Amino acid sequence: MVKKFKNIIGVCVVFLCISCNKQLDLPLDGRITMEEVFSDYNRTRGYLNSCYGYAVSPILSRSSFTDEAQDSEVIISGNQFLNWYNGNVTSSNFGSVSPDGSPWGQLYQGIRKCNVFIENIPTSTAFASETTKAGWKAQAHALRALYYLQLVKRYGSVPLIDKELPVGSDYTSIRKASVAEILQFIIQDCREALAAPNEQDGFSWNIYDNQFRMMTRGVPYAIISQAITYASSPLFSDGSITAESATAINAEALGALLANDYKLFDVQPTAGNAENSYALYFLTNPDDQRSVDKETIYGLGGRQEVWRYAGLPSTANQERAGHCPTQGLVDAYEMANGQSPILGYQDADKLLPNINTASGYDPNNPYVGRDPRFYASIFFNGASKTSREQGYEEYPITLQLGTANQMVIKEENGYYDIATTGGDPFIQTSPLTADLKLFPSITLEFEYQSTTGINRPELFFSPIAGGRSTTYPNIPAAADWTKHTIDISASVARLNWGKSGNNLRFDVGVDGNRSIRIRNIKLIEQSVASSNLVETFVGGNDQISNNSRKNTRTGYYLKKYFSHSSNLNSVADGFMRLFRLAEIYLNFAESAYQSHGPDVKIAVGNQMMSARDAVNFVRARAGMPEIPAGLSKEQFELRYRNERRIEFAFEDHRYFDVRRWKILEQTDRFVTGMRIEKVGNNFTYTRFKFENRNAWEDKFLLYPINKSEVDKVLRLTGENWQNPGWLE
Repeated sequence: MVKKFKNIIGVCVVFLCISCNKQLDLPLDGRITMEEVFSDYNRTRGYLNSCYGYAVSPILSRSSFTDEAQDSEVIISGNQFLNWYNGNVTSSNFGSVSPDGSPWGQLYQGIRKCNVFIENIPTSTAFASETTKAGWKAQAHALRALYYLQLVKRYGSVPLIDKELPVGSDYTSIRKASVAEILQFIIQDCREALAAPNEQDGFSWNIYDNQFRMMTRGVPYAIISQAITYASSPLFSDGSITAESATAINAEALGALLANDYKLFDVQPTAGNAENSYALYFLTNPDDQRSVDKETIYGLGGRQEVWRYAGLPSTANQERAGHCPTQGLVDAYEMANGQSPILGYQDADKLLPNINTASGYDPNNPYVGRDPRFYASIFFNGASKTSREQGYEEYPITLQLGTANQMVIKEENGYYDIATTGGDPFIQTSPLTADLKLFPSITLEFEYQSTTGINRPELFFSPIAGGRSTTYPNIPAAADWTKHTIDISASVARLNWGKSGNNLRFDVGVDGNRSIRIRNIKLIEQSVASSNLVETFVGGNDQISNNSRKNTRTGYYLKKYFSHSSNLNSVADGFMRLFRLAEIYLNFAESAYQSHGPDVKIAVGNQMMSARDAVNFVRARAGMPEIPAGLSKEQFELRYRNERRIEFAFEDHRYFDVRRWKILEQTDRFVTGMRIEKVGNNFTYTRFKFENRNAWEDKFLLYPINKSEVDKVLRLTGENWQNPGWLE
């Protein structure tokens, strides 16, 4: 019997997890007893510190294991990505092929540490106040909850161990708990943490200036929110957790965070710093004191080196292109007006898109007028490498009411209300008060609402005369305020327009009985030096390639986290986060639309919020128009899942989302790219498909437990712990 116990101790880390953190763990070999540890303030605090460090950080490379990216490393024989794409994955080699190895043992070591601390701190005689000890215990409960959440996301059902198992225990009685039981335990642990005093010496919302990545009250709420969202997902739901209870828990978590000064990051970047607030957020160091960054709840993740390991080959000292965004992901980004550019595909290989012409999408100029998060996340052919650094100017524009023709126009509440009455409705803009700098990119932008849309809008460039006009794509109907962008660069150059005193005539379509409201009209011009443009076309400086690890495989490069200031001597790239407020908004939306529908408002703290409201809060920060009211549950689900895909692109969510939704077979069979060729001054765009992947079967919904461990547990206990499909 003793020999049996020694075997179990040696091979199954879940039972004892006795390997130690060399820096923080304390020797328990007779030199010091556990009683002595918990009778001393510094030793007790040191043991708590040793409970940290076992969480799995978000991993950027996981994107290449999803439909977000195709990795440039596949050209290397035996590479982990190539093995994954080919399906050469078993329970024996999974640790060397998967994005984060097999963290089973690591997480159970952390759980054992927390169990020891939670059991001993109530009887600790260390010189510390009861409030302090309660705060310490709360941290351990929060950490244990996090470790179990990370286990469940990967392995599903796992053993639930909530106390230290001394040598000599009957380990053969340990069984795997159901996912529902574990997730309920996670929530209970978080409740235990939140029961501690909300005081600076207890378990508060804030931390001291000299503390770093410590648990605060915000973290258990984030853990609860993700746990209940996963628990009610198709992969894990067993019916024991209703959609209504999931919504109530998510509403509680979101309400608590909003009431305690968490908010979406909305700091505006300076010229050359970032494209927009969304881009700047990922270049900003997670702020533990929340003086600037009030969105991050737990900043575990660390600084990335995109410039070097997922960068542009035209960047000095870049080593590889890494995680190359797919065409499917690019297609998922909406137009800036909130409409989808692609409405599905005509073929199984997704090479013939159904183009939504009403959206304004132009397949010959596919990167114009897209969701601002697209420009913050992906480098495409013609993109600037330096985010406005060469110049950026805005010019406010007003309409001259006295020039209106065949229309009724009123100015009220900050917008123009226009109703056309004939077949030639037009109005002139105010004249420019200064010469344009004539930067290469010049656009006319405005926000609008329209129940009818506008057919064939036309701009005349003064002096008004025949041949000095351009007709643009239709402006689609939009119930909510929607941003609309018209690229006038070519017309400005062709007509030599842009001097002080020049103005525009806006022809509001070609028929009467049309209505539109317009506000915030402005001209925007940006300067981008030709040497500063990304060139993914064949023969370009960043050209697509099938045989170079330094070049994109898909026609795109990752921009999220990238800083043009990074180099070998100074890395300025951005940071990943484990939890941020946008996730809690969307977690609430996911449960709320399932329990109440998209538009029913529910109490969230001191405000009322629907699932649609929650999604629209996230979209508003990105500068995107609202999702309209009145969608069915099924319609809203499509919009919601796409929103989550875009908002969390390259943040380690997509891998788990498609699995918990059980749509892996739909998303991960293959990916596509875009091959661009330059012909004169024009480009041709050709979609192409990569070879089929073979990591989409149901067994890939969960990690396998290492085969050697499973075999030994089976031999010693008679229980087979392996996950479905991994029995080899």
